[in-house]
Amino acid sequence: MKKRYRNTAFYVGVTGGFAFLVYCLIIAGSKLEDGVSVVSVASGNTPWADFVQSIASNLGHPLALLLAQIVTIILTARLLGWLCNRIGQPAVIGEIIAGIVLGPSLIGYYFPAFSEALFPVESLGNLQFISQIGLILFMFIIGMELDLKILKKKAGDAVIVSHASIVIPFALGMALSYFLYANFAPEGVRFSSFGLFLGISMSVTAFPVLARIMQERGLHRSRIGTIAITCAAADDITAWSLLAVIIAIVKAGSFVSALYTIGLALLYVAAMIWIVKPFLARVGKLHGGRDHLTRSIVAIFFLILIMSSWATEVIGIHALFGAFMTGVIMPDNAKFRSSFIEKVEDVALVLLLPLYFVYTGLRTEMGLLDDPYLWKMTGYIILVAIAGKFVGSAIAAKYVGQNWKDSLTIGALMNTRGLMELVILNIGYDLGVLTPEIFAMMVIMALFTTFMTGPAIAVINRIFRDPVAVEGERKAAEGFKVLVSFANPARVKSLLRIARGFAVGEGAGSPVTVLHLSQGKEVNQYKLEKYEKTVFSTVLDEARRLDLPVHTQFRISNDIEKDVSEEANRGGFDLLLIGIGQSIYEGTVLGSFLRIATNILRPGRILRGMTSAARYLTDASFDQRTREIILLSKAPVGVLLDRELKSADKVLIPIYSKDDSFLTGYGEKLLQNAGSKLTLLDMTGAIRDNDELREYLHTLGRRHPGHVNIIPEYILDSDIYGRHDLMMLSVDGWKHFTEAATPGLQFLPSVLILSYKG
Repeated sequence: MKKRYRNTAFYVGVTGGFAFLVYCLIIAGSKLEDGVSVVSVASGNTPWADFVQSIASNLGHPLALLLAQIVTIILTARLLGWLCNRIGQPAVIGEIIAGIVLGPSLIGYYFPAFSEALFPVESLGNLQFISQIGLILFMFIIGMELDLKILKKKAGDAVIVSHASIVIPFALGMALSYFLYANFAPEGVRFSSFGLFLGISMSVTAFPVLARIMQERGLHRSRIGTIAITCAAADDITAWSLLAVIIAIVKAGSFVSALYTIGLALLYVAAMIWIVKPFLARVGKLHGGRDHLTRSIVAIFFLILIMSSWATEVIGIHALFGAFMTGVIMPDNAKFRSSFIEKVEDVALVLLLPLYFVYTGLRTEMGLLDDPYLWKMTGYIILVAIAGKFVGSAIAAKYVGQNWKDSLTIGALMNTRGLMELVILNIGYDLGVLTPEIFAMMVIMALFTTFMTGPAIAVINRIFRDPVAVEGERKAAEGFKVLVSFANPARVKSLLRIARGFAVGEGAGSPVTVLHLSQGKEVNQYKLEKYEKTVFSTVLDEARRLDLPVHTQFRISNDIEKDVSEEANRGGFDLLLIGIGQSIYEGTVLGSFLRIATNILRPGRILRGMTSAARYLTDASFDQRTREIILLSKAPVGVLLDRELKSADKVLIPIYSKDDSFLTGYGEKLLQNAGSKLTLLDMTGAIRDNDELREYLHTLGRRHPGHVNIIPEYILDSDIYGRHDLMMLSVDGWKHFTEAATPGLQFLPSVLILSYKG
């Protein structure tokens, strides 16, 4: 206490004393103004007018304007990305549409004053350069995402399918350009330049979007997923190398003069492979772990990235190729690549890349397509793109020995264009090879072909559904089906112990499905593959110890609550087990504000929170994610408050009302499967007043002597907590329990809160 008073006295003395000194200096200094002509900065306006003018001036400052643009872009991209996720599309489509919405096609057309204020022409240069930095980082990540070991293993088939998926659409694109050149080529542009860019734009595959779709659909671990990833990797390397050659030809004006540029580019590639790559491999070997990635090491890699991008830009094959090449030659150590990607991808994908989408949208003028003839040409472009990429890839895959289902799936996946298409189109637009009209048409084609990937795969799976798989699903539906969804691997053991008691009995039962959803990203396969192995290692170890058959599922998701619930509903599970979470937003004013801001970016939460059921669940002490899962799931949900559960040998079941009688069914399963001892507390006389329930419990007691104990109107205390391993409550019961503020909560065992779905 004395120390506190002493510190207070020191603070007041120092601040007060020096503040008085400053005041004295100002008074004394004002006397020095005598005889000096002092210019007044007063405008003559009222103080309020000066304040308003100052705010208006600050709003128009380039930095303030750029920050306002970034905020608007991120909010719009997240909103439309969420809407696309809701209809089963990758978020990248929504982000591309966000750019079109904020551009002259929508906001600029209907609200020109607002568009001019937020995106004035003079500010677009800053937006372009920042987006280019984000794109360079993104291409660097794409290069690191390519696993060249996969290419070596399946190089034969992959090269055939990949090159067929490039050559066929490239040739068809060149043929299309023959008919479009006269009406749509910029004045003074050679046919070769126009045709080459249309050809390469038809040939590209969006590797990150493809990888994302496969992750969401669980194809990444399948045979067809491996083939598709391999083909996409080979496609990426070939397409970007071909693009570098095309850029050199376009800039040089002819193929002969471009040979010098191509020759210099080959020297660059040789230097990167034979000089830079061994050096980077040496650095990766010595500093391959997360702990060894010091700032100096990170600085070295970023310096090489920038120098490589600068070199390719100066050579004349675009800075993006240099970034991509740097990513490709990064050390093969998966741990190193994963650690480095983590340092780059969040800033690149969340902050900088949406700027590129919007910048593209600001250049896309849908209003130019104001004639039926132009939309007819757009339709032809889409048909040629699909015929070349989808059909060409499918035929090539069928030729190398794939069945029709796998061949068509590969075709659908390789037809995904997404961001990579936009990159090529913007390069062509910047070089003056593409007119605004053809640019808008090609952007529509990119959106359409990417949009159709998911539905096409769904249709293919429906048409070619395996009868053996259908029979397997029917057999799996027999027995009591439990879905365990977990976020933290450290807490999954307790969930598995409970699942075993419910699902696996003597001579019966079905495998427990264990689901883990990871917050989605477009790239970083290294991280996801490594993470999947790590996260399920604990699950598999515990399952072996419990002799529990399990089926693991891993997917990425942008709406974990919705996807967990949909998996439980789609699989026809009898019980969904989850762990209770703790919201980061509760308890502080700032946290509440951030929760509101986050919900704006996740409109689904707002819509779901408007229901009466959601408001009811809010009264219980669940975090937001738990409430949403309970609300959306058609299956009963068990929420575990884990207190290091070791077993379910002794189970406490408080019964607060007749509606809690369903808990006895779960108790019976624990009796039969795990030999648990049940203690039922008749908290309000619900058992005493319900003859049917009382008779049912007495029957259980006769079947399992000494394992069923009914205690009338008992007051919960620390003594009974300490004698049990697990307490089972209904959602209503948990509400009663928390409101009662019972003593001895520090001795509370693990608690399983069960929702009833009648």
